[in-house]
Amino acid sequence: MSPQAPQDVYPRVRMEALTDGINAVAMTLLVLDVRFPDDFDPHTNAALLRGLAGLWPKFFPYVLSFTVLSLRWMATVQVRSRAETVGGAYVRWWLLNLLLTTFVPFTTILVGRHASLAPAVWLYAGTTALIAISSWFQLKLLPDVIDDHHRQGRQLLLLLFLGSALLSIAWSFVDPSQALGAFLINLAGPMLVRRARARASSANV
Repeated sequence: MSPQAPQDVYPRVRMEALTDGINAVAMTLLVLDVRFPDDFDPHTNAALLRGLAGLWPKFFPYVLSFTVLSLRWMATVQVRSRAETVGGAYVRWWLLNLLLTTFVPFTTILVGRHASLAPAVWLYAGTTALIAISSWFQLKLLPDVIDDHHRQGRQLLLLLFLGSALLSIAWSFVDPSQALGAFLINLAGPMLVRRARARASSANV
């Protein structure tokens, strides 16, 4: 009789290296679509300024996507764990998160070029929502966390990001060109985390 196979375990250090690499590539690719048209040839300061202003529909999704990926990366690195290995459930959510991360440059280009069309917003916001969900389960499944307040803070930010993505989808049925504005509510995230930690500290006194 062959010995029973051990439970699947994976070294965190290898996973973190791949995560950093994929996020770095995805974050770099985002900016490639923020460029002037090939026939753009300004001859005055005013023409150049108008051209730069015309890049706003592409620049905003770029900054937004950079924030999405940054949030996902921060959720990984700020929550520290003593565990050197993780189980199969964690890895499956991690792989889904990396798959979604590779989608971000495409959805960013799509919404940057077709922000007035609702399906572009649906795909962008839907991908963002799934990133938030997969990141949530990653944090929940991470074993032996050193300071659980960091995990709770990151999960609060992810819930806010998920809510903004769903609001963006709903808003797209009214005005797709303005729907990405729903993501601006994430600017309140750090303040909410500080308040949550202050309440937790007060409760523990």
